[in-house]
Amino acid sequence: MAVDTHPAAPHRHVAVQEADFDLGAEVAALREGDMGIGAVASFVGTVRAWGGVPHVSHVPVGDGEPLTDPAAGPSLVLEHYPGMTERTIEAMVDEAIQRFALRGARVIHRVGPLALGDQIVLVCVSAPHRRAAFEGCEFLMDWLKTQAPFWKKEVSALGSQWVDAREQDDAALARWGAVPAANVPGPTASTTPSEPRCQTTKEHGA
Repeated sequence: MAVDTHPAAPHRHVAVQEADFDLGAEVAALREGDMGIGAVASFVGTVRAWGGVPHVSHVPVGDGEPLTDPAAGPSLVLEHYPGMTERTIEAMVDEAIQRFALRGARVIHRVGPLALGDQIVLVCVSAPHRRAAFEGCEFLMDWLKTQAPFWKKEVSALGSQWVDAREQDDAALARWGAVPAANVPGPTASTTPSEPRCQTTKEHGA
């Protein structure tokens, strides 16, 4: 493996896909060949149950403890604008690389139907030092939660609903100061009747 402490350009990878991802493989790809990396920080968001509502992927058994049944149906459905979504995320990755002097960043966001426990999003960044890596990763997640052009529908045994961003997510983004906004239209009327503001998935634990 070639040793490179001064790459010609920061590593950048953005993908929007239905397929799952492997954290170890993504970290390895981020680090490959760059000996100037001193820290890697990553975040993986997953689907969890929320609101005390029985989700279609929960089947009560025994004394009421839920049994996850992936075949029962999705808990989230994620939609996006192909092409536009990737370009918008790429622009924010470039912003993070410049703002925090990152060596590289990889962002993967899944779309389509997702069941409880599924991985939703990966943000992985590299930097010479840990503080820049932590801050770069957190900055990108705060932006993705509120500004990225995705739309989320929560699905439960009682029905489904489109979900808007939460106030605490807006507050998290605001602490970074001026951040470029993602100016995209909402879903079409054929997709959803309420046209919620664009935002990403409920990465529970974020």
